[in-house]
Amino acid sequence: MKALRITFLTLVMLLLYAPIIVMIFFSFNSANSTSIFEGFSLRWYENLFLYGGDLLLALRNTLVLAVLSSVIATILGTVTAVGIMKLRKKWVKNTVMSVTNIPMMNPEVVTGISMMLMFIFIGRMLNVANSVNFFTILIAHITFSLPYVILNVLPKLKQTDEHLTEAAMDLGCSPFKAFFKAVLPSITPGIIVGFIMAFTMSLDDFVISYFTNGTYQTLPLLIYSMTRKPMKPDVYALESIMFLIILVLMILLNVVQSDDNKLKGGRRKK
Repeated sequence: MKALRITFLTLVMLLLYAPIIVMIFFSFNSANSTSIFEGFSLRWYENLFLYGGDLLLALRNTLVLAVLSSVIATILGTVTAVGIMKLRKKWVKNTVMSVTNIPMMNPEVVTGISMMLMFIFIGRMLNVANSVNFFTILIAHITFSLPYVILNVLPKLKQTDEHLTEAAMDLGCSPFKAFFKAVLPSITPGIIVGFIMAFTMSLDDFVISYFTNGTYQTLPLLIYSMTRKPMKPDVYALESIMFLIILVLMILLNVVQSDDNKLKGGRRKK
């Protein structure tokens, strides 16, 4: 039975990671081929940084968008989570949580089309020439990232002693200062995890970006436009680098969660 479980797990891992392994492998191919490996070379990585102007520009746009949207979503999500925790009536809290989770549960194509129509409608009301632009795609990314931040911060707030703020205020802190001195340090792991999830979701998004981008070109949109003709291996090189970045972020996420669990375990023992 144990051997069967290990075999099944190995097959699942192969199905999940085989395409990525093949992509990374052929990014080191010396030839312009995706089926025949002629020799190890860093040619396509060099070509990416020397001549991949469009790819690097799209990567820069994607990173700028991901950082801005995840920072804003993290701030708004943390404030929203604190506000939800302050709600006293259970039915109100459940209603707010249900409404908050809609962007996460809703199909991306529905969210993308509805946001595009809303931006066009508002643009015509304000007589704006470009109804969809960088700011519309930024708002769209913040919208679908918010629930992930809220869902990561709320459990940390629930684990925090509700009398912590009162204790800080008794020691002379104002309510605002008490939050930053007493509550914020205890929910920081949830904020970090929420930020990383919002960043990776924004980095990966294609469907919503497709409907709300205007002329702002992100990397997923550029790669989609390249699929109409054979792709160059320098795209594989860029995607391999992005995979390693995401891998590092996920390792960091697990380290933060592991350290937080150890800290909680130490407190329980005490």
